[in-house]
Amino acid sequence: MDSNLLKPTPLLDFNHPGIESLIAARSWRALPERERIGAIYDFVRNEIAFGYNVADDLPASRVLADGIGQCNTKGTLFMALLRASGIACRLHGFTIDKALQKGAVTGLAYLLAPREILHSWVEVRFGERWVELEGFILDAAYLGSLKRRFKDSKSFCGFGAATPDLQRPQVEWNGGDTYIQKEGIVRDFGAYDSPDAFYAAHGTNLGGIKRWLFENLIRQSMNRNVERIRQGLV
Repeated sequence: MDSNLLKPTPLLDFNHPGIESLIAARSWRALPERERIGAIYDFVRNEIAFGYNVADDLPASRVLADGIGQCNTKGTLFMALLRASGIACRLHGFTIDKALQKGAVTGLAYLLAPREILHSWVEVRFGERWVELEGFILDAAYLGSLKRRFKDSKSFCGFGAATPDLQRPQVEWNGGDTYIQKEGIVRDFGAYDSPDAFYAAHGTNLGGIKRWLFENLIRQSMNRNVERIRQGLV
């Protein structure tokens, strides 16, 4: 196994006191490997709610402090917690069609978003293969609200999901792959040792005035909309 897949990086800052305290409190390192991956996966999926951080390229400690995240930021936190707990992992980078965000992202925010949005999932070496983990993006409360709202839908694209079966999405950790946005993938950039390397190669989703608008004006309304969806109010 490549030792780089266990190392900290500026974004995978798992030596941060907040991350160290969390891991000690949860006793993750004492669990067998399968249960350890599952416990960390469930934490990132459900205790870090789906939402939009100020940027993609945030360190894991900041994502943990925010308490919310999307594919890229939750992935960074997931990787940091895995590596800190002795689980080797890497990032797989893509772009997704912004249509899968429609509904969660509306109005000016949707117009400003690029046609293809940077996306990633996390891969862990488990058993004899790399397991692809993407299903942690949407927390169970948010996904449950979508299921209830679109109870007659099966194949579904929108509101942060792109799945062949919205009522039975492949999101629970059982030792195999999990997905919730895979059907929206446009381009495949391959695997990277770290999110740092991915963003160095491909940048982030927004720059210049668009990034300023997102950080200072738009993101807050996006997160209010996501919370209304989670509560079944939209």
